[in-house]
Amino acid sequence: MTPVNRLAAEKSPYLLQHAHNPVDWYPWGAEAFDRARLEDKPVFLSIGYSTCHWCHVMERESFADPDTAAVLNKDFIAIKVDREERPDLDQRFMAVCQSLTGSGGWPLTIVMTPDQRPFFAGTYFPRSRRWGRPGLLELLPAVAESWRTRREEVLSSAGEIAAAVEFDADALDLGAINAGGGLVESVSGYDPLTLAIALSKPEADRPPPVRR
Repeated sequence: MTPVNRLAAEKSPYLLQHAHNPVDWYPWGAEAFDRARLEDKPVFLSIGYSTCHWCHVMERESFADPDTAAVLNKDFIAIKVDREERPDLDQRFMAVCQSLTGSGGWPLTIVMTPDQRPFFAGTYFPRSRRWGRPGLLELLPAVAESWRTRREEVLSSAGEIAAAVEFDADALDLGAINAGGGLVESVSGYDPLTLAIALSKPEADRPPPVRR
């Protein structure tokens, strides 16, 4: 039988498109963050919309893939958001991605602490390395290893990122759908992809921080 996750109870067409993924998706809400705190796991947030081409590609390649889902389910609490349903979240997290990477788009990929402080941002990632992009099967274990073994550095980076983009996690509404939250324009010099992979390596093998 095709698995059904929590998104099956949602009304958004985009979220319902992911209701049969093997990923243990949560909709945005307190339940997901409570579990992240309880299990001491980072939150993997994916934001998209129903007519987004690359959102569908990433769903088909990665979120419908049992191997990718197994990594996400083991090491992360996964949240799926429809940007048309939650424009406030989309604006705030897109600001983080643009500040960290210099660009943005959908699907939007964010990894954050259980208290909603982002420390990794990007857009589309393939299942496996392609077109010069690391795949999720490479990236997710590196991020998870950083969280487990370089926690102090990850939290420090999350704090610096929040300060750089004036990101206020307390302002994020965990409940009712609403619009709001202006797009901030501060730009930091962090390359979070390099940071995540570098932090997962032994100290002697880690390159110096990359800044743009």
